[in-house]
Amino acid sequence: MISLLRQKSFRDTASQVGFIGVLILLVVTFALTAKTNLDAQGMTSGFGFLERATGWGVSFSLIPFDTNDTYARVILVGLLNSLFLGAISLTLATVIGIGIGIMRVSGNKMAELIGTVYVEIFRNLPLLLQAFFWYAVLTTLPRPRDALEFGGVAFLNGRGAYLPGLNVTGFSVFLAAIALAVTVGLWLWLRSARRFARMAPHIKKAWSRGLWLGWAALAVALLWAGRIPETPLLSIPTLKGLNFRGGIRVSPELLTCIIAISVYGGAYIGEIVRAGFNAVGKGQSEAGHALGLSTWQTFTRIRLPLAIRAVMPMLINQYVWLFKSTTIGIAVGFVDFFMVISTSINQSGQTLELIAILMGGFLVINYSMAWVLNRVNDAIKLKGTQLRT
Repeated sequence: MISLLRQKSFRDTASQVGFIGVLILLVVTFALTAKTNLDAQGMTSGFGFLERATGWGVSFSLIPFDTNDTYARVILVGLLNSLFLGAISLTLATVIGIGIGIMRVSGNKMAELIGTVYVEIFRNLPLLLQAFFWYAVLTTLPRPRDALEFGGVAFLNGRGAYLPGLNVTGFSVFLAAIALAVTVGLWLWLRSARRFARMAPHIKKAWSRGLWLGWAALAVALLWAGRIPETPLLSIPTLKGLNFRGGIRVSPELLTCIIAISVYGGAYIGEIVRAGFNAVGKGQSEAGHALGLSTWQTFTRIRLPLAIRAVMPMLINQYVWLFKSTTIGIAVGFVDFFMVISTSINQSGQTLELIAILMGGFLVINYSMAWVLNRVNDAIKLKGTQLRT
């Protein structure tokens, strides 16, 4: 025994086994303590409560829901709402961030000043504070009769934004948006991945057209399948009485979350994009000009692709962090995943089970998003130093 203790490999293995054993003991102890406390309070554990009716409704849902539906369905409602909010907010934040990043490296003094002021303001204010600010602004807008009008088809007032829309179910729109995101990812992969570098240009163009035509056909099929019976396909909001009828109503709560996350995330993404452009050597642009490329061609074919490759790992982290920020919806009353779980805990008392569902949901969503984006990063990143002798 003494000889074994003198062996470093035995001591290392024993310490690791002991550490794992202590962790298992702690987990078992916590589980038994929690079960004892729940039994003392007359509370049952397990996930059987998911089949019980909630008895309460939600203000926003992409799928049909009423008070007689189960806890499992209301959790699905919250999850889909968070995914919907995240998809819109991350897309808008990316567009804003790219625009701000370009402004900050444009060489135009006024554009650089505007970009710098934007970043310094919105990056340094807490996201929750910005959500409260935008909610206060949106809820103090004029009444429907005095709503702000945009082209006679879109309106903005204290009850939300009213936009032209299709008379289809929200779930069909959600599926079409997911299909669009997948199509964009495949298109970027086709254009940027090394394995397609030797593909003939006309074949690559044909594949690109096929992708977009396939998405268009799938989107039309999804929207047609989700069409609400006995209604016109296109609905334009019109003022009738004291409120608008028809079209799509975007509630102040949802609009607040979209604006706050997009503006806040755009400031961070703008700095990431600026760092990517600065990482591209001036010699690359000079070589493009020497080959006769215009400024726009140099930007789109040299600087932008190299900048995206340089910042993709940082963008992945930022996207994961921004999606977690969708939980601010509870502060303004938006029915997101976190709010549904919190309400379910208050109504059912199944705290441990619901927190486990919340943690598992965010873990699966963020890991899936990071995995997909990491595969994209592996496909487009440059190997080695790219030096040639």
